[in-house]
Amino acid sequence: MPKGEPLPAEERTLYVVATPIGNLRDITLRGLDILGQVDVVAAEDTRVTATLMGHYEIKARLISLHQHNERGRAATIVALLEAGKRVAFVTDAGTPAISDPGAILVREVAAAGFAVVPVPGASAVIAALSAAGIVSSRWLFHGFLPAAAKARKHELDALRALPCALVFYEAPHRVAATLHDLADVTSHPPEWFDGRCGNLMP
Repeated sequence: MPKGEPLPAEERTLYVVATPIGNLRDITLRGLDILGQVDVVAAEDTRVTATLMGHYEIKARLISLHQHNERGRAATIVALLEAGKRVAFVTDAGTPAISDPGAILVREVAAAGFAVVPVPGASAVIAALSAAGIVSSRWLFHGFLPAAAKARKHELDALRALPCALVFYEAPHRVAATLHDLADVTSHPPEWFDGRCGNLMP
């Protein structure tokens, strides 16, 4: 098939599709191709995904799959694949299973013998690094820090000696507190730090 032509979504396959992280046009053409062809879209929040699907006139059946029902819903999706269906999984924003549900689903589908195909796209981690101006070939994505201040400071203190740039996710209502903790923890950089690897300063 010529390059650039849409590939057909295969039966008995789970597609893990990255979705927009702030603008509906963040989604890839391939992501739209797959969502437009599958029989079922499993979504972390069907309301969020319904907005995306409505914008692009995608008519697939929507079912929910989130952190509280992932194990049970994984069995449902395995049954759909056994019936020859094509299924896509999306989370609210970005790439599924990265600090989001999806890992259990992928593991169960693979264990049942079905193909799992990633459809790459937007990633908040990569987007943040690309605009941070950090000159480093080594970085660690740590995900979410603890919500409690004492536990968060303890974890940051344990991480501060790592010789690489660090990337965290944080809830909007905790950003200010986390930045304050980052500044406190890094007020005395470790002896190895020379500025080339990035640090924890906001």
